[in-house]
Amino acid sequence: MTKLAQLIRGILAVEPGAPAIEFEGRWSTWADLDRVVRDLDGIFADAGLPAGARVGALMRNHVLTAAMLLEVIVSDRCVVTLNPSLPDDRLAGDITALRPPVLVGLARDWARPAIREAAERIGCLGVLLSEDGDRPVRLVDGLETVRGTDLNRDAPGIVIEMLTSGTTGVPKRIPLKATSFARGILEAGVYDGRGPDDPPRLRGGVQVLNTPFAHIGGVFGLFNCMASGRKACLLERFTVESWVDAVRRHRPKAAGAPPSALRMLLDADVPKADLESLVAFRTSTAPLDPELADEFYARYGIPVLQNYGATEFAGGVAGWTLADFKAHHGQKRGSVGRLNPGVEARVVNPDTGDALAIGEQGLLELKAAQLGDGKSWVRTTDLAVLDADQFLWIKGRYDNAIIRGGFKVIPDDVVKALEAHPAIREAAVVGLRDARLGETPAAAYRLRADAEPPTEDELRGFLKTRLLPYQVPVRFLCLEEFPRTPSMKVSQPDLKALFAASA
Repeated sequence: MTKLAQLIRGILAVEPGAPAIEFEGRWSTWADLDRVVRDLDGIFADAGLPAGARVGALMRNHVLTAAMLLEVIVSDRCVVTLNPSLPDDRLAGDITALRPPVLVGLARDWARPAIREAAERIGCLGVLLSEDGDRPVRLVDGLETVRGTDLNRDAPGIVIEMLTSGTTGVPKRIPLKATSFARGILEAGVYDGRGPDDPPRLRGGVQVLNTPFAHIGGVFGLFNCMASGRKACLLERFTVESWVDAVRRHRPKAAGAPPSALRMLLDADVPKADLESLVAFRTSTAPLDPELADEFYARYGIPVLQNYGATEFAGGVAGWTLADFKAHHGQKRGSVGRLNPGVEARVVNPDTGDALAIGEQGLLELKAAQLGDGKSWVRTTDLAVLDADQFLWIKGRYDNAIIRGGFKVIPDDVVKALEAHPAIREAAVVGLRDARLGETPAAAYRLRADAEPPTEDELRGFLKTRLLPYQVPVRFLCLEEFPRTPSMKVSQPDLKALFAASA
């Protein structure tokens, strides 16, 4: 059993009757969570699913899903993540392709005929998480045994097969090692005053959890909270109303959401008094515009602390602490923070692989115990700058570059220029196929409240003063809202489809 599993089991036993997770206005105790953990463990054991067995999980934000995640991970099984927000045909196709020996989901998902048909087709065990409260865990009628003979049963040493966000293309499923995940959770305690060898104990305060469990940030946030013995207020999804209500009622010192949520909070003109308990706002999952962070800080006096990580990293590898913000936020503006303890970084020439000097921009490589074999440099797809104090700046995705007639266009450079326009609140840039040039940049944008949309000629004239000619988009699209992934990033495949539809 990993040290993380021992810690979680210890937390569940400290004070069973104490409140653990609030969901939709109702508190579940640590004993309620433990009951689900034990019931699921018994079902899996009876079905012959030992440590290392793969468990297909429909990852809807719910207290029962949270308990299921605790069980699968502390029992050394492997969570195979499935996104219930997918259309029926795509989700059923995912289940059929993955062929897990067991599928776990809420009653509302088992009520979808395509899901049940996919489970019957592969012959897996069906486990229903019931929201009626009497029997929170039970077998699905007709799916009480593992019947399939060609199921993909085992993933020894893997804790999660996690889907990437699918921001730039088709989502990929990344296998995360159990040792890497556990180490990431234990070492992340530095942001909560928790040491990796601290004994299990319950702490005061309530942490607001709103990142989707279908995203690594949601799973990481849940386990960070549970490992600290802290109570949680779990939201099914982020909305301004539900998030502000949770902060106002529970008065946490820190809360967070993706950068797009910062803009939503500012646009909603949330009263400063509603957020007065916060001393920090944590954000991740997408690039943070420094001007947006400055605007939020000026309005509310709350520092915005960015973290940097990815599914492939088993969590975060860099981030801001409140102490670093107070000491360095002026001179380190725009940084994603300082490298976490135990993480090394270097910046290399993308073409030659040669290491670059401190302060030069290139492709980021990382080395840490939770990455790869723990000894070799792991190359990312991010362009970055690293300074002598180990602060990191992310300058865009190298693999997301648009090659226009041999010239390289970094979308983030164009986005920054667009968002400097006084009428534009948010922008996104994608590459569209072009028979002559290979690709050309196209820009979508959202307007600020009460702003008049600029003409395309006005936009081009504005951008020509800030960009090189080949960086200026050839098409523009004004949208009320962007298509987004579950983690609230802009979905580039869906945005490209909107450009195709508007052609």
